[in-house]
Amino acid sequence: MTPWQPTATITTLRKRAEIIQRIRAFFVERDILEVDTPLLSEASVTDPHVHSISANYAPIGGSAKKLFLQTSPEYAMKRLLAAHSGPIYQICKAFRQDITGRYHQPEFTMLEWYRPGFDHHQLMDEMDALLIAILNTPSAKRITYQNLFEIHCNINPHTCSDLVLQQHVAKNIELATPVTSRNDCLDLLLTHCIEPNMEKDRPIFIYDFPITQAALAKIRSEENPPVASRFEVYFQGVELANGFHELLDASEQRNRFESDLHYRALHHLPEIPLDMLFLAALNAGLPDCAGVALGLDRLILLALNKDFLKEVLSFGA
Repeated sequence: MTPWQPTATITTLRKRAEIIQRIRAFFVERDILEVDTPLLSEASVTDPHVHSISANYAPIGGSAKKLFLQTSPEYAMKRLLAAHSGPIYQICKAFRQDITGRYHQPEFTMLEWYRPGFDHHQLMDEMDALLIAILNTPSAKRITYQNLFEIHCNINPHTCSDLVLQQHVAKNIELATPVTSRNDCLDLLLTHCIEPNMEKDRPIFIYDFPITQAALAKIRSEENPPVASRFEVYFQGVELANGFHELLDASEQRNRFESDLHYRALHHLPEIPLDMLFLAALNAGLPDCAGVALGLDRLILLALNKDFLKEVLSFGA
């Protein structure tokens, strides 16, 4: 293959277009509005594990400013929800500083949608219906984050001590330097000890995450122990989607953002400006809703039985 040629065959690109048409039909049938939001913003996500790509904008006759290519359309879509859009979805490009490999590209396509009046269990139902329609899968298995860790690691991820987590990581995973962060330990155990051993013949929904991994999800403090109303979706060992019963409290969300910024400062990561327009929308009133972001290129890879994302992209890295 010469450098100018596409990384996907034209036949594959036709099949990709057909899958996207079927996805749009799925949402049309459910009367969910397709929307389009900006890819450039003056702010970005504060999550220390998600790294934005910045862009220098120098308007003619104006002052230069730093903008960010969006890692997800989430904040802008929630502003639409706060403006009474009703249920919405979007298919768009997203950008992240990331490794380039089998399942990763710095530029990729995201499918994201929001359902006012849904909790995360109802959204899992709809996600399951989409996977059945596009991948022809059996109905998904559902398992709590706690049960998953008890089965594969024999630990309770909500109540075990940091020391137990660190010892479990040291025993089962070879690392150049020890890991001490609780969330880093949980993530390593999930990716190295659990994901490779999860069943692959049907999708798996993992739900009720630790509160330290709530991100933009509600915390159900009435549970014992409290859990985050969050889920992730896997199929054939591939992480496909991440969803929340969305946090509505602007003050709590700002506290989480500021905690992220504190972590970034301690670990010498780039400072990210807070998205004040998003926080203002939350303060004005986000409807009770659930939302999910799905890696569309990964979904298409699975649908077409390909091995690398670049095989389903016109020009992959």
